[in-house]
Amino acid sequence: MKNSLRVVSILKNVFFLLVFPILSLSSAPSVAEEGGAGHYLPGSMASFMDGVAAEPTFLVRYNLLNYSGSFETGKPIPIGGITAINVNANTWAHGLTVFWAPKIDLGDKWTYGMSATVPYVIMEVTADVEPEIGRTDNASGLGDIVFQPIMFNYHASSDLNFNARLSFYAPTGDYEVGRLANPGRNYWSVEPMVAMMYFGQQNGREVSWFAGLSMNEKNPATEYKSGNQFHSDMTTAQHFPLAKGLAGVGLNGFYYQQITGDSGPGANFGDFKGQTYGLGPVISYVRPLKNVELLAELKWLHEFGTNNRLEGDYVWLKIICKF
Repeated sequence: MKNSLRVVSILKNVFFLLVFPILSLSSAPSVAEEGGAGHYLPGSMASFMDGVAAEPTFLVRYNLLNYSGSFETGKPIPIGGITAINVNANTWAHGLTVFWAPKIDLGDKWTYGMSATVPYVIMEVTADVEPEIGRTDNASGLGDIVFQPIMFNYHASSDLNFNARLSFYAPTGDYEVGRLANPGRNYWSVEPMVAMMYFGQQNGREVSWFAGLSMNEKNPATEYKSGNQFHSDMTTAQHFPLAKGLAGVGLNGFYYQQITGDSGPGANFGDFKGQTYGLGPVISYVRPLKNVELLAELKWLHEFGTNNRLEGDYVWLKIICKF
């Protein structure tokens, strides 16, 4: 018990060392990230299905995302090295994730894992770009691959787990200067993240919380460096037996805030800090089959309170095969 409390205390201290400097920078002058969005996608890490496995595991995960949003305030926004107004975007993304937690002796409470996600993105973006009014660009192709070589889980109890991970977003996606629709962002991002997941084995209640910091490198094609972003996702749900499996119904909410300023030749939009909130329902289902465990999750997240970035709706479908 003493060891568990000591590890929990260490993780809490690490989180506050990460988050307190972030919040203290929130008053700095800044502009919104290039393209009106960052690498991190709200809802991608938000529930027990997104946690690091508590035991040696190999799993394959399919992610389907549809995002439809707009930026119609009449303010300009930097996209692909150009300035656009009245932006409307619709994006479909297919992602394949492979996760492996090998059998490594880290003690009874700890597990280590690693993962990689390869996305394929289909986009349509419409905007006013001088001298064109109502210009529409379409693009599809490989997105930016996500590597997570460092992932740890601390299994505090049968109901409680703590996670820490480090993600790298690689500029592997299709990108062209002057194009509104770009499947890739053309810059590296590094993202430390911590998480806590409570899942009551007796009462079926879930409370999952994830928080991270996305730190971005410069886009070499436009010389534009997007500011860093803090994000937090939380899910509360009730799970219950259904058809030889376990179903869940709940809510997922998120908060996303740019906390440092952009820089570079294109970062000339003044105080243009990006921020958004979101909330929506989530349903899930888990069922063991003969040689595999099947997990699925469907959620809809509606954005509100958005400033200086696209505002719209996220729809997520996640299907996991756990071996």
